Amino acid sequence: MKVSVIAATAVGLAASANAHAIMQRVSVNGADQGLLTGIRAPSNNNPVGDVSSQDIICGASGTTSSSIINAAPGDKLGFNWRHIIGGAQGTNDPDDPIASSHKGPVQLYLAKVDNAASAAKTGQKWFKVASEGLSGGKWGVDTVIQNGGWWYANLPSCLAPGDYLARAELIALHSAYSSQGVQFYTSCAQIRVSGSGSWTGSNFLSFPGSYSQSDPGILINIYGSSGQPDNGGKTYVAPGGSVQQQQCGGGNPTTTTTAAQTTLRTTTTTAAQTTTTTTTTTRTTTAGGSGGGASLYGQCGGSGWTGPTSCASGTCTVLNPYYSQCL
Repeated sequence: MKVSVIAATAVGLAASANAHAIMQRVSVNGADQGLLTGIRAPSNNNPVGDVSSQDIICGASGTTSSSIINAAPGDKLGFNWRHIIGGAQGTNDPDDPIASSHKGPVQLYLAKVDNAASAAKTGQKWFKVASEGLSGGKWGVDTVIQNGGWWYANLPSCLAPGDYLARAELIALHSAYSSQGVQFYTSCAQIRVSGSGSWTGSNFLSFPGSYSQSDPGILINIYGSSGQPDNGGKTYVAPGGSVQQQQCGGGNPTTTTTAAQTTLRTTTTTAAQTTTTTTTTTRTTTAGGSGGGASLYGQCGGSGWTGPTSCASGTCTVLNPYYSQCL
């Protein structure tokens, strides 16, 4: 048994040398916004292991963008990790989007800012809106690989309008059994939210500051006695606490615009203030209150969820123990 654990550990070390990734694309309701559009990303795929470094926020200083990605409350955002900027590293890259050995959670944080294109990444108040850890032997990273590098989360349906930084975080735990063996792959997207919501987050975190190098979700041996990366069958708790539950008030209708085709691109460039769109369909739903079920792509369940548990459109689908979504 011990031999298998050591062997699995050795595989993790070998893979860590060349199997990294960068979050470099964002989609809104299936519409890819373009390579590095509205994204602050590191210029290389080296991970961050020191949680006290400012690089833990959006990755090491690298690419910047003057664009802001337009979205509405309840919209389904996609975040795309690939091996290197642009995609695969050569033909038949076995580590694109990321090596399968790099097991771990994927999480999304938001921070409200005055201007997403120019706001400093430091000093912000972050709140967690989505997290996929370990469920039924499947990690969040497995979902990323299964989806060709994409991971999806919904904006809260009562989110207040304005600009936000969206911090997309992939944590690889294959070498996390030693201090700073953890690998963070983070980038930040610049988001502008429309609508008339009022929720701006709760239980705020600071980066750096809120993560500890000894956090049990950061310093951990995920290999069980069988040598499998299943955390020994134990529950895994990701760093940063639970997903924050939005407080929706009033029951005023919120308009959500969903792309009718996947080529929709809704990007605002601060220099020219222009927006390019294609045909869309507008769907009006009721946010919060005692109205009907959640809207398409809206949250409909999960641990601690106090909102609607039925769907006005679509079917409530369990994605992980903490998040169910109308699909």
